[in-house]
Amino acid sequence: MQSIGMAAPVKLAKKPQKPYADFPLFPHATRRWAKKIRGKLHYFGPWEDPNKALAKYLDERDALMAGRKPRRVSTGVTLRDVCNHFLSHKEHLRDAGEIVPRTFDEYHTTCATLLDSLGKETFADDVGIEEFARLRASFARKWGAVRLGNEIQRIRGVFKYAFEAGLIPAPVRFGPGFARPSAKVIRKARALKGPRMFEADDLRRIIDAAGVPLKAMILLGVNCGFGNTDCGMLPLPAVKLDSGWLDYPRPKTGIARRCPLWPETIKAMRAALLDRPQPKETAAVDRFFVTKYGGRWAKGTPDSPVAKEMRKLLDDLGLHRPGLGFYTLRHVFETIGGESRDQVAVDLIMGHTDGSMASHYRERISDDRLKAVTDHVRKWLFSAAKKAPATNSK
Repeated sequence: MQSIGMAAPVKLAKKPQKPYADFPLFPHATRRWAKKIRGKLHYFGPWEDPNKALAKYLDERDALMAGRKPRRVSTGVTLRDVCNHFLSHKEHLRDAGEIVPRTFDEYHTTCATLLDSLGKETFADDVGIEEFARLRASFARKWGAVRLGNEIQRIRGVFKYAFEAGLIPAPVRFGPGFARPSAKVIRKARALKGPRMFEADDLRRIIDAAGVPLKAMILLGVNCGFGNTDCGMLPLPAVKLDSGWLDYPRPKTGIARRCPLWPETIKAMRAALLDRPQPKETAAVDRFFVTKYGGRWAKGTPDSPVAKEMRKLLDDLGLHRPGLGFYTLRHVFETIGGESRDQVAVDLIMGHTDGSMASHYRERISDDRLKAVTDHVRKWLFSAAKKAPATNSK
């Protein structure tokens, strides 16, 4: 009598003979036709259907011998489908103002890179650990650590969206070969480029050499910690030069900012307003800064007109090197403003988030504190250069 809970022993069928002598597959004990390729066993179908197993082997043979993962005959969605769904979702967020145009463009570039690298018609659930490792290696050969990390993070976001949206049946395993560079690697990469900083003497040269309206934008950068997009997207209604203050949420995050303007900044902004060309783009109509072609100074891309003009100016002055550009002005403001020892006020002017418990209870920061920070930066920038110490003569 068979014991309760014990399964009856299964009698294995006798292994079949090969249909013909040079049949490339052999009958494996798992009741499948198999073949060892590049040191690894691969299975192609049940014993009962050697013709179908042979057809699958012939279809996948070249890819397996080349060390690639063969494309499956699948009903799943392709990478092109995933990217289209993902970008459509991000487009809705952009149109609703929940992400800025530059962020959408970065996602678009990432999807284009993904499709070029892995193939538009590749099924999303066919992409595995080996493909991700090769993808990361190809990125690392042409990009620095920071961009590599950002690209990996965005690609992970694409596949995370695909699972959460029900496009693929399970979360993707990226494997250890698709990790972002460590903080140590990023620190070393940044150290090789040198500090992203302009000293006061060079910054005064830059301001003096800049034309209208770039001079006003540079002063906004060092006076208020403005970046490229901050200047390019600055709306006319937000600028009230008579008050000497600027209230303008940061476009990237929507975080409120308030900044007292220096006399030099106000003067340069008045000159820019008088020299402002007639807008030709609809999107430029309500912008404070308009290019000579009637367009926007910020177009949601890293290589914006602001960045290009700043790069040309730095080249002319012999100050350009990798890592330095218009966005360096935010580094200048944060670095020098932090020496005022009021980081809370610096963060408000910069538009930085404050995740501390104190921020939940803090209802306002006085204008005196904000002005103390910008006065400290102004004094650093415009104070007379220190005289070189006299040498002792004998």
